[in-house]
Amino acid sequence: MRGAAARRTAETAPRARPSLRNPSIEAARDRYLRSVLARWYGRARRDLPWRRTSDPYRILVSETMLQQTRVAAVVPYYERFTARFPDVRALADAPIDEVLALWAGLGYYRRARHLRSAAEAIVSRHGGAVPEEEDALLALPGIGRYTAGAIRSIAFGLRAPVLDGNVFRVFARFFALEGSWDRPADRAAFWKLAEGLVPKRRPGDFNQAMMELGALVCLPKGPDCAHCPLCARCAARLAGSVDRLPAPRRRPGTEIVRIERYLVEDAAGRILIERRPEGGRMAGLWDLPEAAPRGARPRPIAAFRHSILRFRYEVAVFRARPGAGTKRARGSRGAGGGGSSAERLFVAREDLAAYALTAMAKKAIEAGRSAGPDRPRK
Repeated sequence: MRGAAARRTAETAPRARPSLRNPSIEAARDRYLRSVLARWYGRARRDLPWRRTSDPYRILVSETMLQQTRVAAVVPYYERFTARFPDVRALADAPIDEVLALWAGLGYYRRARHLRSAAEAIVSRHGGAVPEEEDALLALPGIGRYTAGAIRSIAFGLRAPVLDGNVFRVFARFFALEGSWDRPADRAAFWKLAEGLVPKRRPGDFNQAMMELGALVCLPKGPDCAHCPLCARCAARLAGSVDRLPAPRRRPGTEIVRIERYLVEDAAGRILIERRPEGGRMAGLWDLPEAAPRGARPRPIAAFRHSILRFRYEVAVFRARPGAGTKRARGSRGAGGGGSSAERLFVAREDLAAYALTAMAKKAIEAGRSAGPDRPRK
């Protein structure tokens, strides 16, 4: 059994070319990688707002926002977020609704909740100063090894590695390593590789250069090898294996979800919204009701599709008048439809921006605007 387990481990671990195991060759290769990458990053790096600071709080904010989100989409959110919450204490003291409202549209809202919870923990456990110790960072909500490494290397200048999809891809190609992100053993081996490569001098720049190279040049498909600073010694390029390294990640199939949303307006033109329950998708955000008010006769006004991760929502939008139980004070619970105990509010259109609405709710409200005002039934 032990022999079989060892063989399985060997089969799943990244495999390098034999020549890369020579210590003198490895040392020269590593020096080349660091020096060439540093020169390239100095002239090719993008001017991004979080690269103009070493404030660990702002690095935490940027790295949280950048998780599974394009850089171009993050920039305006980062600038608005840090303008409103310039430091840890400002974020820790903010109502969660305000945090979610500023995050609205960026997606993956659990990140916003974790970020605020991390700020609260930093204030309560560390006096408002982001810790530099790895164990202390990993104990904060929403912070994993990658984010901890980014904060420690960029903000504190500590020799800490990072490994994300971009860095993994650069490693796999430059060293011609047969590895897959989906295999924990491969990720562990790549983490060990990253640990050995991070220099003592300016480790944050090295880590950001690796991420930048993967984001701009060493792309998953159609890599720009002609403009890659490492192309002269890229093992995959020399072997003609760039297109097959690293092994493609397994992607879950698309799941179609059919849902309904009800656009309910009172006589003053205010729109009924409800808070989504904790623990589910888009928890804590505001949405249109999923059920029509009691006694209402809804009519269809629009339909659209909306994708979130692997889910493709097919949304049918109905317009409905308030039911008998909906004419309650603004902010009451259970105001209206279908026996729901959700928190519900009537909100004027001009005030909706203050609420963290789901993207689907925004689309449905816009669809209602395009459909025109409700017509009285005969």
